[in-house]
Formats: sequence, C-alpha cells, structure tokens
Amino acid sequence: MTDYSKCGSPTFHQAGDLASDYGIENHGLVYPGQVFWNLPEAALYEEAIFRGEGRIVAGGPLLVETGKWTARAANDKYFVREPSTEDKIDWGEYNRPMSPGKFNGILARLQAFFQDRDLFVQDVYVGGDPDYRLLLRIITDTAWQSLFARNMFLPISDSRELKRFVPEFTLIASPKFRVDPRVDGTLSETAIVIDFSKRLAVVVNSSYGGEIKKSIFTVLNYLMPLKEVMSMHCSSNVGKKGDVALFFGLSGTGKTTLSADPDRKLIGDDEHGWSNDGVFNYEGGCYAKVIRISEENEPEIYACTRMFGTILENVIFDPVSRTIDLNDDQLTENTRASYPLEFIPNAVDNKMVKSHPQNVIFLTADAQGVLPPIARLDRNQAIYHFISGYTSKIAGTELGLGIEPEITFSACFGAPFMVHHPFFYADLLRSKIEKAGAKVWLVNTGWVGGKFGIGKRISIRHTRNMLNAVLEGKLDKVKCRRDKLFGFDVPLTCPGVPDDIFFPENAWGDQKEYWQKYDALASRYIDNFKMYASGCPAEVISAGPKRLKDIKIGSK
Repeated sequence: MTDYSKCGSPTFHQAGDLASDYGIENHGLVYPGQVFWNLPEAALYEEAIFRGEGRIVAGGPLLVETGKWTARAANDKYFVREPSTEDKIDWGEYNRPMSPGKFNGILARLQAFFQDRDLFVQDVYVGGDPDYRLLLRIITDTAWQSLFARNMFLPISDSRELKRFVPEFTLIASPKFRVDPRVDGTLSETAIVIDFSKRLAVVVNSSYGGEIKKSIFTVLNYLMPLKEVMSMHCSSNVGKKGDVALFFGLSGTGKTTLSADPDRKLIGDDEHGWSNDGVFNYEGGCYAKVIRISEENEPEIYACTRMFGTILENVIFDPVSRTIDLNDDQLTENTRASYPLEFIPNAVDNKMVKSHPQNVIFLTADAQGVLPPIARLDRNQAIYHFISGYTSKIAGTELGLGIEPEITFSACFGAPFMVHHPFFYADLLRSKIEKAGAKVWLVNTGWVGGKFGIGKRISIRHTRNMLNAVLEGKLDKVKCRRDKLFGFDVPLTCPGVPDDIFFPENAWGDQKEYWQKYDALASRYIDNFKMYASGCPAEVISAGPKRLKDIKIGSK
C-alpha cells in the first residue's frame, strides 16, 4: 500500500483546515493515514491525479474508469433487520435483510481495513428545503469519489459550520474492500448495506459512483414519507408562471434529457421531495447518462461533458488529444457524467420551488413498440400505472443486462430504491395530486413501428413537442380517442407532431401482429398487478388494461 502522504501529497498541509470537531473516531475509524476534510474541487482533482485515479480530458472534466462496476449491483443491497424499522420495511427482492451480527462483522473488518489508509471526508447535506434537510457525511478512500459526493450533494462553504458539523447519517465507501459470502452471507463480494439504527450505510467492492448516490436516495425514501413528504424518483422543472412539472421514470427513459428545457428552470434531474409547501431537489448535482448524447438534442448536458468539475465515468477518450467520444460504448452503455446543478444555465438556485405540480408525467421506454406516444390518465389510472411502473431496462444501467432492453415493472418507477410498501407511496402521491389538481400523463419514449431491433426509437423532437404542448396547456381540450386496451385518452393531434404517430398500429407492417403484441403487454400488466391487488381499491384494479378477447377491435 502506497503512503501518499510521505510522497508529497498535493494538499497534505491543508488536509485538516476544514475539519469537523466531530471526528471520524466517532465512526470507529482509528489509526487512519491522513484524513482530508472537505477538500474543494480543485484540491480533489490534484489528489485524484496524484493517486492515479483518473485523467483530465479536453475542457477539464476528470475521467475515471470504474472497472467491473459500470452499473448498480442491484442484487447486493441489504438492510439490517433491527427492531426500530423491522415493521416498516417492505422486505423482498430489493430489500434483503441482514442480521445485526453479520453487519457488525463487516463493519469491524472495514474499520480495520481503513487503518493506515488515507481517507477523504465530505460533510454535506441533502434536501433543498431547510425544513427537511439531512446532514450527511461521506467517507471514502478515493479522492474522486469524494469529489463525486461534493458534486451530487449540497456542500457547505462556511468553515464555522463545518467545524461544528455533526452528521445525521453517514455513508462509508471503499471500492477495494471485499466482503466474504462464506462468512457474511452475501450473494457476492460486493455489498451495499444500510443500518437505520446506526444511521450508517456502507458501499464496498464497487467503484460505481451511482451506488453512493442511490444509497442516500434509498435512505431518504424511508425517512421522508414518514414526515408526509412524497419521495420521488423523478426530474422536475418549473415554468415562468411557477408551473411545476414532474417526470417519473427509470434510467434511460429520458428524465434528465427531457427536464433540461432551455425555456424552463430545472429544479433537479432525478430525486425530489413533494411537501405541503412545494417541490424540492434532494441533491445538488446531476448524474446524467451520456452515451450518444449530442450537442443538437441535449445541448445543456453536452456542454457539461466539457467542463472542469464534471466527473466522466467510463467515457472513451483519445489519450493524445484528450478529446472524448460519447458515441463509444466499448466499456459500457451506461457512461455517466456527474456535475453540479449550477452547470445547467437555467437551474433553480435554491433547489426548491414553493408551488405544486400542475403536470405529472410518467415516462416509459416501451421496447415492444405498441404504446401510444402520449396518453392522459384519470386518477385511478394514474395510481395503477404508478404502482405498475412499466418500462424497459436499458442496457448498461444494471450489471448483467445485455444489449436488448428488458421488459420490467418497477413499482413507483423506482422499486430498487423504495423501502416502504408501494401502496404507502401511491396513497401519498394520490393525496398530493388531488390537492394540487395536477394532470397525469403517460409518455412513451421507446420504440415505434415494431419492437427493439425492428422499429426505431421515437424522435426526441416529437417527444419534446408533445411535452411542450402538455406544459402549455395545448392538449387539455384537443380531441382524444379512447385506447381500446388500456382505456386512457390518446390525443389525436399535437402541434409539431405528425398525426399518424398517435396511431402506433399504423407504423407496423402487420397490424395483426401489433395487436397480438399489445395484448401480450396488457397481459403482463395484469399479471404483475396481481401482487398488489390485495387491499387495493376496486376502482384502481379496474383502471388496468383489458385483454383483446374481451373487446372488439373496430375502426379508429
């Protein structure tokens, strides 16, 4: 192990200038190497380059490779099963239990592993609304992940505030520490473990920055709804008249791209809370998927990939010219850029807006190519589709995914990050929507003219035009058709969009095949919802789709 401090670490003499009086010994970390407290961006660049963690590329971003871990290890997340939270967590596929004894063993070995190692601490907070702010400490053994934490969360600039900082939750990350499945009962050598009784999370044996981000989001998804704050996996923006829009969707459905609208102010691109006062961003930064983005279609995000302070994960670059190639997916489809929200020119300064959403948009990437490009949902349909959370997992966003998108139903459009039962979130969302009088829309950003590999992805220009029409109220009174299987209302026209798009069956060479595929999707919806039907109101269950055999396919 290299002792970088003895090699003349660039910020060695400033390492403790912004230290908190509440030291890392309070986390059981004793006899470390040098501890670097709350280093700013430029200093973290110096340390990362000095330690060989990354490269600086054209324009100034720090480029890192995360090795094997180019996406989330979805099967390696655990919660410590302890009395204070045991009856509140929805145990299952995404919320696996770990005994306190097993976690204590992992933690003890990690604490020993950190002895004589240089550590980086960032004391930050999450939650743009001061009334719901959570003080957070991120401890890592890599400089670049400390910069990632500083990008993604809300840093503190006041040295006096940092000195008296006491975290309400702590996350410890170490890419090189491995758990032992034979001893720890884990599925692999990677583990993401959250213990609410200790107010502590650990992320080990993964270099993917998204694990840090999503672990904290998961924590907030547990804590915030207990305060009647709707915790949401969505992006959000606001118009000049104070009209807020929410964009729900999984990675790859377009949340970040579609919410970065030059004519509206961005509240945030991924994680928000909806309180009785309005909408606020949990984070201070964006974590955008950047594979094949273009200056023409995503100018704001594209510009960030050329800025000092941005971290690029697994993006290919020319080592001579240091220019990046956003079209090259040889390492992963899930190339990422982490940057402060302030890099987006029209971002909301204080990360919150004291007004309520007027439009709630569910984004789905339908890889079957059968859903209409946009549909208006009534209240019961909205809850049905929110609980269903249909989309297609896009290649690269989780370990183990192949090239072809995979049909999935992810409750609340973010099941891997939801801790309570889906009904808990759905009831809260319904209450918020009804009080605000918000309209709800289902927008398909997936394929037309056939499934993946046959059809093509819907034009982002057309999708933007439809969303602009929604936000400007231009679709409120247009003539609609009632979808024969799903029962939602599909507009027949929209400014800037060809009318044929609103009849997806017309783009198929064989309309019989279209209806078979559409019926198969309806069947998948119905089968998936069976796991939630018990205790669900009858009107919500009946808001789901009908099978082809139960209706007659007539004329348009």
